[in-house]
Amino acid sequence: MDYGYYIGGGGISCGGCTGTSNKKLSVYDWLSDLPETVKSSDYVEVQFKSTRKGFYQNVNNLDLRKGDMVAVESSPGHDIGEVTLVGKLVLLQMKKYNIDLNKYEIKKIYRRVRDADMEKYHEAKAKEQDTMIKSRQIAANMNLSMKISDVEYQGDGNKAIFYYIADERVDFRQLIKVFAETFHVRIEMKQIGARQEAGRVGGIGPCGRELCCSSWLTNFQTVSTSAARYQDLSLNPQKLAGLCGKLKCCLNYELDMYIEAQKDLPSKEIELETTTNTYYHFKTDIFKALITYSTDKNIPANLVTIHADRAKAVIWMNKKGHKPEHLEELKDVKEKKVDYQNAVGQDSVNRFDDQKRKYSGRSRKSKNKKDESKTTESRSGNNRRRNKRNNRNNSNQNETTI
Repeated sequence: MDYGYYIGGGGISCGGCTGTSNKKLSVYDWLSDLPETVKSSDYVEVQFKSTRKGFYQNVNNLDLRKGDMVAVESSPGHDIGEVTLVGKLVLLQMKKYNIDLNKYEIKKIYRRVRDADMEKYHEAKAKEQDTMIKSRQIAANMNLSMKISDVEYQGDGNKAIFYYIADERVDFRQLIKVFAETFHVRIEMKQIGARQEAGRVGGIGPCGRELCCSSWLTNFQTVSTSAARYQDLSLNPQKLAGLCGKLKCCLNYELDMYIEAQKDLPSKEIELETTTNTYYHFKTDIFKALITYSTDKNIPANLVTIHADRAKAVIWMNKKGHKPEHLEELKDVKEKKVDYQNAVGQDSVNRFDDQKRKYSGRSRKSKNKKDESKTTESRSGNNRRRNKRNNRNNSNQNETTI
């Protein structure tokens, strides 16, 4: 491996953000607006093809910025890369990837690229596709159980890196000789895994998004089928495997939450006893803490869904030698009447006329009520006047008699 110390891919753009064609290890430079931080370190992060980055030393004190193409030291010759990070953040990145400056010799940045350098660089990159196809044919003719996944030429065209996948140890000493005679460059072989290949090639996952390994995922952790069991997923290899043929990396994303949630659930092996039946675990809704039990071990029969607290209570009763009559808790549940609507009637041509009749009927009823209230008010008014008149006449008669 060439130092620079390769750690993975990334890219650059304007300002503090990074990310060209490959944004896997893109870094936001939150110190980019501070000029003094650029001069605080002479180490520079440089990106090459795909998932390869390296750290180099700016020994010539060049005024480098993000996006500058530079020629860096390599073995043999020089390589061409793009500056992705400068200043104090480079030291933090080196600390993140455990790069000890006392143990590793950091290589140098020679210069900014010239026109001649870029011509050689583009010529070398143009050969990569044809070289990969020819190398696969050569490996197949030699009956080697390996797959050439990708080819990367050095910037000056003097060396080519062949990335390959193999399940077993491969003796490719003769293959290197054939490659050197065919392509007339120095050969370097690098073995990668199926996940690394998917990250380099890219693609769209079954979720409809770009593959995690090609967009942002850098550390590939082991994924086991126990992750699917904890999440109650069906052990179907076609659904659990990704495009690389291995178990999907996303099976680990929510695994810790499932493990934490299952700590409060009773064991699936415990049977629940009632006075009438024995119930066996069938399935669990982990986050809702709802457990479904069946009266048969192998097939769903007489399914009953209860809360985890109720299951614990029944288990405690069984340990004490008691058996409840029913597995579920008996509660007075009032059935709600559901008003069903005729959906077919909504498509009727006369539906608006029916509504008009309904509203007009309501308006007539309200009008009749108003009329009745008016008549009652008028009657009560007439009665009051009549009573006043009678009272006045009675008072006059009393005066005359006196």
